[in-house]
Amino acid sequence: MQRAAPIELVIFDCDGVLVDSEPIANRVLAASLSEIGLATTMASSMRDYMGRSWTACVEIFEQRLGRPLPPAFEPSFWERLDAALRAELRPVPGIHEALARIAAPTCVASSGRIDKMRVTLGQTGLWERFEGRIFTAADVARAKPFPDLFLHAASRMGAAPARCTVVEDSPRGVEAGVAAGMRVLGYAARNDADALAAAGAEIFTDMRELPERIYRGLRPV
Repeated sequence: MQRAAPIELVIFDCDGVLVDSEPIANRVLAASLSEIGLATTMASSMRDYMGRSWTACVEIFEQRLGRPLPPAFEPSFWERLDAALRAELRPVPGIHEALARIAAPTCVASSGRIDKMRVTLGQTGLWERFEGRIFTAADVARAKPFPDLFLHAASRMGAAPARCTVVEDSPRGVEAGVAAGMRVLGYAARNDADALAAAGAEIFTDMRELPERIYRGLRPV
């Protein structure tokens, strides 16, 4: 009789999966870009930049502008974003309950900056849960959609990629998990479920379902 392969690690993206930050961040980014002449809506910001590292985003901004960003852009954006997150940020609904019911080891692998995650995870009561197990795009040569970050996280946590489950909410993150040889669950409460599925994710829309989803349909050994 076949038995299910044990899950050695659950890897969480941060923004949009643990903390409900994407609408806030993309609203602030759209406004900031529009102010310097790059007309952007919150919807187009989420489509074009969500799931990318900040370095990759800056390259796109400058390419579209046809010039370097103004020197004050980055400090002004991060200051405005920090203020908005402190005022408005909430955890993704159901994430605390879900984490309490997941027996496997967990970690975070995010394209976000570590200083930003100290704010977002700290404000939502999640920093202590993941402290020491948070990996970022700064840790690897290539950010999502390449598999490097997820493979780095698995290696640091001592887990085999084939026995890792990734929880993502962006097509680029899903692509990275699939390329790493990991099972990917796509959280589609706010995002395009079809795009996540096309990238290779198994779709779910309620974070409270996550523990059951993790253990459902495991590959046999």
